[in-house]
Amino acid sequence: MRNQYKAGAILSFVTIFIGNFVGLIYTPIMLRMLGQAEYGLYSLVGSMIATLSLLDLGFTNASIRYISKYRALEDKDKEYRVNGMFVVINTAIALVTLVVGFIIYRYAMNPLFDGSLTATELSKFRVMFFILILNLAIGFPLSVFSSIIVSYERFVFPKLMGLLRTVLNPIVIICVLYMGYASLGMVIANSILNVLFLGINVYYCLKILKIKFLFGNIDWKLMKEIFIYSSFIFLAIIVDKIYWTTDQLILGAVSGTAMVSIYAIASQFNMYYMQFSTAISGMFLPRVTTIVVKSDSNERELSDLFIRIGRIQYIIMALALTGFALFGKPFIEMWAGPEYSSAYYIALLLITPFTIPLIQNMGLTILQAKNKHKFRSVTYLIIAVLNFAVSIPLAQAYGGIGCAIGTAASMVVGNIIIINIYYYKKIHIDIPKFWLEIAKMSIPVAIVLAIGLAVNAIVPGFGIWWFAVKTVVFLILYCAAMYAMGMNRYEKELIHSLWRGVTRQTKRTAVQNFG
Repeated sequence: MRNQYKAGAILSFVTIFIGNFVGLIYTPIMLRMLGQAEYGLYSLVGSMIATLSLLDLGFTNASIRYISKYRALEDKDKEYRVNGMFVVINTAIALVTLVVGFIIYRYAMNPLFDGSLTATELSKFRVMFFILILNLAIGFPLSVFSSIIVSYERFVFPKLMGLLRTVLNPIVIICVLYMGYASLGMVIANSILNVLFLGINVYYCLKILKIKFLFGNIDWKLMKEIFIYSSFIFLAIIVDKIYWTTDQLILGAVSGTAMVSIYAIASQFNMYYMQFSTAISGMFLPRVTTIVVKSDSNERELSDLFIRIGRIQYIIMALALTGFALFGKPFIEMWAGPEYSSAYYIALLLITPFTIPLIQNMGLTILQAKNKHKFRSVTYLIIAVLNFAVSIPLAQAYGGIGCAIGTAASMVVGNIIIINIYYYKKIHIDIPKFWLEIAKMSIPVAIVLAIGLAVNAIVPGFGIWWFAVKTVVFLILYCAAMYAMGMNRYEKELIHSLWRGVTRQTKRTAVQNFG
């Protein structure tokens, strides 16, 4: 099972890198083949469906937690009944989705878009919306099978499927566009792929994991507990939506579309940054739930896990943050254009404090496993509202930089100071030890950053070749400094074991190919 975590983490990062690389190549091709109007139509219907996907209400996370709980207790009857309960809940959500979708399709679509879309565009929009609503409704009950796979700590299979879909999706879409089917063809292709991969999960659960489902005799007390648990997960999702989307709405009102586009570029880098952290932490809810269920005195074990995962995440996040600090501005100017250069400063303001909650997101997993995430959700809601209030005058005075300052300040107060006190006082995580570990690991990071700033000052050129050379040198220097001064024995052994695995596979392949 330990190998599942290692392989899952590696596959997560491979998927992120390949997905970003494919996106850089695929997106401009897709835009040219699709055209601006069709892409706008596709994006519009996608944003509506993304909003309706919030009807999940946090039950995906809840299903992982409760299935993992009864697996840890080795109570198969209860586990199978919980499986059945979540199928019933998600089927009910699917029916609600169809009703809401029908109301929007029948009564709201024309009033909303009659003035902005042509008759042809509106007709196509209605067809795409209908297809995606059906797809979303089908996906809700089938998503239980995805949760079961995670609960069983089988990470390699879903990560491989995710990687396959990352590669397959743009190939299929380009083929569809080449045949002239435009945005409607994209919607149909994506829907078919979605149902196909959900069906593969169903097969894996029923045939490989031998999962069963029991219906009837619903435990209403447990149902109430699940609804309360899910409600605060849902609240956290809403808070994230508020936290990361209101700045652009504020800038649209006070600064205009140009500043919104600059802020959107900065936010895109912020999302990329977040991916590198959640690639690891998202897998640990089953293990943490098992620790919580099986041990009454689990504070030490959870604290050690919090620190160990936080250290690994910091190695990765510090690399990304330091690299962006040194090379982000010239990269943005080369990639998006000189007019977007201020996005560098906005992104740096956002991702620097965001580093702390990202390397501590194991804490959220622990709170969810302990069913103590209510405080975090309520606190973050209050902080998100305060962020909105503070960002308005700051945006009026300083534009995008002002919004970023407001967001960064609220993050420091809520996501760092308050939540660290809560982790230490209520969850009994050894926060002083965590910060001591991070401080020691920051020494090589500071050294590499200082050397990089000095080199940039002495050799300021940033042509494409200079950029490539400096980036490679930085990566080598960072890895060497972190290995020598930052990593502990456990982290070095992870590197060694990965290297041994790669060399063994290389030798095996060579023997097979050349005898």
